[in-house]
Amino acid sequence: MNEKIKLLDTTLRDGEQTAGVVFANEEKVFIAKMLDELGVDQIEAGIPVMGDDEKEVIKKIVKSNLKASIMGWNRAVIKDIQASIDCGVDAVAISISTSDIHITHKLNSTREKVLEQMVQATEFAKSNGLYISVNAEDASRTDEDFLITFFKAAKEAGANRIRFCDTVGTLDPVTTYNKIKLLKETVAIDIEMHTHNDLGMATANAIAGAMAGATYLGATVNGLGERAGNASLEEVILSLKHAMHLDNFDYNIEKMKDLCAYVSKASNREIPPWKAVIGERIFYHESGIHADGAIKNPLTYEIIKPEELGLERKILIGKHSGSAAIKNKLSAVNIHLDDCTAYRLLEKVRNTAISLKRTLTDKELLGLYEETLLEGNLLKEA
Repeated sequence: MNEKIKLLDTTLRDGEQTAGVVFANEEKVFIAKMLDELGVDQIEAGIPVMGDDEKEVIKKIVKSNLKASIMGWNRAVIKDIQASIDCGVDAVAISISTSDIHITHKLNSTREKVLEQMVQATEFAKSNGLYISVNAEDASRTDEDFLITFFKAAKEAGANRIRFCDTVGTLDPVTTYNKIKLLKETVAIDIEMHTHNDLGMATANAIAGAMAGATYLGATVNGLGERAGNASLEEVILSLKHAMHLDNFDYNIEKMKDLCAYVSKASNREIPPWKAVIGERIFYHESGIHADGAIKNPLTYEIIKPEELGLERKILIGKHSGSAAIKNKLSAVNIHLDDCTAYRLLEKVRNTAISLKRTLTDKELLGLYEETLLEGNLLKEA
């Protein structure tokens, strides 16, 4: 694919809807600036109709002279959109449910009324010169024919794109691809993927949507969001580069580590050390075969350079280590082992790691090396 895939970040809206998360206003402004430095194309800055405090921070973001488009999120209600207009945003998301379960039990409405409400809100936004994303909430559980009708009505009313929402994270990548491909072939309008992670497939579904023709991908920093969260911005970006191999990739990934760390602190949600793309330990190797390969040529087990992400490669010594890793580790302090000594030291390393239930520190490894030498000398004397 050579078509530009654009990123919509909703950390400040859907990310803040994570249960228990609240960003301070200055944190929201700073996050928006960091997202802009990363190269995100559009920032969903919040929900203006929530009140004056929300409006004020969105206005500050708008006045920050960012390169990114600034979007306000709205229900399909005129007063919501007017609140967004008051903030000076250049784009609006107009959201309404499209699945029968939502229409019946959440909205107490009908398909016809949903269409009418969406069209009225879209036409109002269009008359005010705004870029419009019409959001089909719970699109993944929506009747196919009705969803196509909804897409067509939104386009006719003036929508620039449709946000396909897998609101409850129920999709798989194959189903996602087929659904988006059908919609793209049926209605000529830009599609944005908005995927949730309830089954652990949010990023995969976002990328599947892009492969099927979606041109916008929605995501949040660190995968924040309702329940199990949204597609992770950092995972989506690296997937565009290393899985889809886009020719026009222009995101500043060296900015990601600081952004993710800042959002982690602001949201009080720690980043697991094994987290894809940004986990502190994702370039740590212990297993003998893997460590040996990584020492000889990192490409054997790494598709990304650690320094590209501001991380570092480490060879850990523990139960699963091989002699090559031990030799490499000690050579760094000018200790060069012969095969026999390395074999005897490896046995000590494994036994010690099992008894401690962890990898060894450099000092512990040196201690075991000295023990091995001493035992060797005693054997020679005997």
